[in-house]
Amino acid sequence: MDVSQYLEIFIDETKEHLQSLNEQILVLEREPENVDTINEIFRAAHSLKGMSGTMGYKRMQRLTHDMENVFSEIRNGKMKASAKLVDVLFRGLDALEQYLDVIVNSGDEGTEDNEDIIKALNDILAEGTGQPNEAPKAAEPAAAQAAAQAAATETEAAPKEEEAAQPETASEQTEGLKEVHLADHEKAAIAKALADKQKAYKVTVYIQDSCILKAARAFLVFKGLEELGTVIHSEPSVQDIEDEHFDFDFSIVFLTEADADTVKKKIENVSEIKCAYVADYEEKEAKSDSENAATEKQEESAEGAAAHQEAPAAQTSAAQAPAAAASAQKQTAKPVVNRSVRVDIDKLDDLMNLVSELIIAKNGLVSINTSDVKGLRESGFNEQIEYLERITTNLHQSVMKTRMVPIESVVNRFPRMIRDISKKLDKKMELYMSGEETELDRTVIDEIGDPLMHMLRNAADHGLETNEERIAAGKPEVGSIFLNAYQDGNNVVIEVRDDGRGVDVEKVKRKAVEKNVITQEQAAAMSEKEAIDLLFRPSFSTAEKVSDLSGRGVGLDVVKSKIEALGGDVEAKTELGAGTTFYVRLPLTLAIIQALMVELGKEKYAIPLGSIQTIEDVLPSDIRYVQSKEVIHLRGNVIPLIRLRKILDVPEDDYSAESMTVVIVAKGDRLAGVVVDNLIGQQEIVIKSIGKYINNNKMIGGATILGDGEVALILDVNAIV
Repeated sequence: MDVSQYLEIFIDETKEHLQSLNEQILVLEREPENVDTINEIFRAAHSLKGMSGTMGYKRMQRLTHDMENVFSEIRNGKMKASAKLVDVLFRGLDALEQYLDVIVNSGDEGTEDNEDIIKALNDILAEGTGQPNEAPKAAEPAAAQAAAQAAATETEAAPKEEEAAQPETASEQTEGLKEVHLADHEKAAIAKALADKQKAYKVTVYIQDSCILKAARAFLVFKGLEELGTVIHSEPSVQDIEDEHFDFDFSIVFLTEADADTVKKKIENVSEIKCAYVADYEEKEAKSDSENAATEKQEESAEGAAAHQEAPAAQTSAAQAPAAAASAQKQTAKPVVNRSVRVDIDKLDDLMNLVSELIIAKNGLVSINTSDVKGLRESGFNEQIEYLERITTNLHQSVMKTRMVPIESVVNRFPRMIRDISKKLDKKMELYMSGEETELDRTVIDEIGDPLMHMLRNAADHGLETNEERIAAGKPEVGSIFLNAYQDGNNVVIEVRDDGRGVDVEKVKRKAVEKNVITQEQAAAMSEKEAIDLLFRPSFSTAEKVSDLSGRGVGLDVVKSKIEALGGDVEAKTELGAGTTFYVRLPLTLAIIQALMVELGKEKYAIPLGSIQTIEDVLPSDIRYVQSKEVIHLRGNVIPLIRLRKILDVPEDDYSAESMTVVIVAKGDRLAGVVVDNLIGQQEIVIKSIGKYINNNKMIGGATILGDGEVALILDVNAIV
């Protein structure tokens, strides 16, 4: 069976488990005795191990299994979490993420065994528990392991395949069975079941020697038997079967009301099962004390539930189990692109209701069209149009909500990154985050991770002083980095702030002059904001030396280009000695917006409504000049005027009005007045990409198609102001 159909599920769930492990291990580092955290870590590692084993990723499973062993000993109180252990665990998580990256790109986990991490884990385990390290020095190749397991099976006197094809007598069934050793409470459970007219069977299952995913086949056997009755005992243990610590056979004791042939057929219906031997468990072998049987009934139920819950493969999804066919995932696959969004069922219900409303509106329009009375037809038509408008507006809002994803999915990986940078730079720092529940369009979420990472690295490396410098400046030794997200109108603002040294504007100017980015005269006339904007230039950096963290001048350049490509903008504010704040402003959605339609000559343009403050009539006599630039004085603010005709090369006409129509737009706390000819009105528009047709004009953010089929360009306010 092809595993590719389950690959996307595996990738999504693995990302969630890895993120959970990163978060919880950070907590464990601060609180080594936190029992809830330890249990959560163990559960995530256990699930991840089972998932990777079921999908056939042996190297990933092996590494996760060794990490799980450490978590298990911590959970049992046999060892404590140390700083050394946490460092190794994070190395293990990084290795698992690398495995996942390779899987996403190729469908296979690669060839890296990460023996150094496995050895370090086992050394720490041996040191912590006082037991000798018996971990293998090197991983055997998969083919060698399969050959060794096959040889071991042959020495076990397991029946041959040709023998299994022959009809089996009762004696042959008995000969194929292997001995099992039951505890007293298990014997009591059997005795009670026999007294209740149930049947008890001893079963030995043989898996084909060529099977690669033994645990997955065993899982399917257990799952099938649970449909018929209760498994009360297995040899080897369920845990060993799940970890594939067994040869090509296993034995169980099974309680059911079905006959032996039904049980046998159920098992042998699983693919890659060579044969199964089923025989009655002798009544005399069971404990007959009815009183003891009664007291042990609860234990029998508990054991049955444990067998159900601890079935091999860590109870991933039922759909993942058949994904065990080994051949498919070794094929070279195309990169797996995650294009899915998890949607709350309530949002889907809203969509369904709105679609049903659309159908009602359509039927209403049809009935009006067939009406014979002209007056009634016209009034009814107008009512239905208004009704349809309300529905489409609500439908648009609901669809947008289904595309919205909390930025939590992006920012949750940053505490781990800051922790690693702190150790690498030997700086004490702490990351404080707020507004993780703020939602953004999925397409924006996918692209915003890298810009935020660069800004945080910049704050940690350039922004924060060394521990000694902070103490000398009278600051707390531990530097603070803040990541805040909040909604502002139709935009989402993300702030990255530090309490470090701030930007030395004069130093930036000197560097720019040295690198011939600007002249000495330009530097002298440059404002503080213009000087800070130099930091976003490609290949520009103030770092004295290049490190693996920074110094190449690509970080802020990437930030600016990525954010502008998303229709947003970024700006920085700084105070020398107090710190720097970066503001990233992003649109809530990239699909449908409310816009003000305006005219310039014979051309129509759209201005996003979320950027508009007010609309004013300005007399030519009200215009003033500051440094040869037109400004107006409006309610205590000096606002520069922007004539769109000049910027967009729209031909001038002879029409002269007594006053000018000025649209006051805002970008953060900066205002500007955009001069237009006429106002058309507010419309809901669908943004369409203009591709490479107008790629040299940053003033244009896209286009839209109007109701009459005419195309109108959308103005990018961030580029204008």
